[in-house]
Amino acid sequence: MDRIPDWMEGLDDEDVTFIRRFILASGSLKEIAAQYGVTYPTVRLRLDRLIQRIQLSEQREAEPFVALVKRLAVDGKLDFDTAKLLITQYRSEKE
Repeated sequence: MDRIPDWMEGLDDEDVTFIRRFILASGSLKEIAAQYGVTYPTVRLRLDRLIQRIQLSEQREAEPFVALVKRLAVDGKLDFDTAKLLITQYRSEKE
């Protein structure tokens, strides 16, 4: 059996459950919103954040500071906007 992809290893059980429900609902955000009892924009935001986490986890980073900031964002210890700001500032100061 194949191992779990790297991008999935960083997800918690709640994220995996969300992905499972999303797939079983054939990608219908309206159906997912009904299942969770939340609004469509709330589900859209959650999906967008999940996509960001997956994208960040797949990017390989040569710079240790940038890798740390991305890891903190993926782990939910730092919000994505702050992570982007820190990385942008760090890179601009290096130039």
